[in-house]
Amino acid sequence: MGSQPDTPKGAEDTALEQQYHFNVIRRALDEIDAADSPLTLDALAARMSMSPAHFQRLFSAWVGVSPKRYQQYLTLDHAKRLLAEHATMLEAADGAGLSGSGRLHDLFLRWEAMSPGTYAAKGAGLIIRWGTFDTPFGPALVMGTDKGICGIAFSAEVGADAAWQDLQSRWPNATYVEDAEHLAPWVRSAFGAHEDGQATPLVLIGAPFQIKVWEALLQIPSGCVTTYSDIARAIAHPKAVRAVGTAVGRNPISFLIPCHRALRKNGALGGYHWGLPVKRALLAWESARSEAS
Repeated sequence: MGSQPDTPKGAEDTALEQQYHFNVIRRALDEIDAADSPLTLDALAARMSMSPAHFQRLFSAWVGVSPKRYQQYLTLDHAKRLLAEHATMLEAADGAGLSGSGRLHDLFLRWEAMSPGTYAAKGAGLIIRWGTFDTPFGPALVMGTDKGICGIAFSAEVGADAAWQDLQSRWPNATYVEDAEHLAPWVRSAFGAHEDGQATPLVLIGAPFQIKVWEALLQIPSGCVTTYSDIARAIAHPKAVRAVGTAVGRNPISFLIPCHRALRKNGALGGYHWGLPVKRALLAWESARSEAS
């Protein structure tokens, strides 16, 4: 015990505060999404057991705009405007991806794809560590190898058991070890708590076609959206729109590989693996922060 370095008290306090803020924002997003009509600042603050001024500051710091403004981003009309006015042309995107202004939390991402053989072996020989974490979009099951995050599942809508079964079934031959501590620095970085500019490493485990689609998704800037047909053209398979849609739906690393930015041609949100309320919250969050940056 004496040989292990002590964790600075300041770091512990920061982590606790971060977790507290995650919980507040998550609860606020849940309240907003469940409401039949927009909620006033006073009503939201009361549900969070905070003063209106304190809640406004916290919400604005995380989301980038006021609760009132944020709720304006949760409509179908907004999704249609995004598609009409801010849809990204993937063919023109920076080949390195993740360029453009207004990146969500100024994310630092790096990724690598595992070999087709690893995918075909269904994870045999892999040790996948896992843990559950609070995020602004509800509880999340996070999985990762020694090289980086390979899965994020939001469980607020589908339930913890379904989230586990979904991710675990993708690599059924892997060895699973509960180890939230191993994943925690990557998770904090992924959701905005950067530590000395630490990158969030991703490991893409999928079929070659799926990985092409996921790499295309990584090139869509935050605050922008695209369509399945645009993705199909970007990966040089213009007729494979249905297959692209399937690959988007099979994306295992939610939020970081932004499958939520893929919409139907008419601007409709379409489906989302972890529930449409989560997709709406993700798009609204990113739109707000992109506009504020």
